[in-house]
Amino acid sequence: MSDIGDWFRSIPFITRSWFAASIAVPFVVILGLVDFRNLMLFPELFFNRFQLWRPVTAALSFPGVLGYMYLVNLYFLYHYSTRLETGAFDGRPADYIFMLLFNWICIVIIGLLMNMRLLMIQLIMSVIYVWAQFHKDTVVSFWFGTRFKAHYLPWAILIFNFIVRGSFVNELTGNLVGHLYFFLMFKYPRDLGGRSFLSTPEFLYRLFPNRRGGVSGFGVPPNRPAAQEQGGGSHNWGQGFPLGDE
Repeated sequence: MSDIGDWFRSIPFITRSWFAASIAVPFVVILGLVDFRNLMLFPELFFNRFQLWRPVTAALSFPGVLGYMYLVNLYFLYHYSTRLETGAFDGRPADYIFMLLFNWICIVIIGLLMNMRLLMIQLIMSVIYVWAQFHKDTVVSFWFGTRFKAHYLPWAILIFNFIVRGSFVNELTGNLVGHLYFFLMFKYPRDLGGRSFLSTPEFLYRLFPNRRGGVSGFGVPPNRPAAQEQGGGSHNWGQGFPLGDE
């Protein structure tokens, strides 16, 4: 148990909190303490009865808890959120929290408009998309040993899940929201010379001040090899979830 505790404490703070909440909320359902429907996003209950917790719990809930797809998505959350928090957003927790908040708000709005009941996959996919944009040329391993550049990873996950589950709406939503964030925060002001539409609010910097040793010059994607990320070395941390290891 000490090894598990040490591993858990080694996860960066924001990812650790998100990861823990994504386990705790479904576990409450397993224990029978809360009806699963009370965690889902229903527009009429959110607007008419002011059940304001639903957008939060919907982003932390998953159908078929302890099922294979739930565990895969937990792995994706841990793996790619950790890579972002200790890489492109290293030392800048406020900026990372702002990215998560921006993506979550966009996903909630889309969920309310499209009657999406659960939002976990969408939020995780938006993080994977942003990570892939920071590491476009990193070669990743995916299902059945296939290898390709990270730029294609979010779309490979979308296609694979469409084949397996017959749906891609959740993945597509996450990819589009991740693209919106990356375009407004980085690509439009940097590559196209446009104004910056997104900036981290000052109150987040006061709550989560920058740490020494973080990435300087936030506002443009850092052009450094992925191996320089914390925990990098010569290992390729860009790998996908290898199905062949089952």
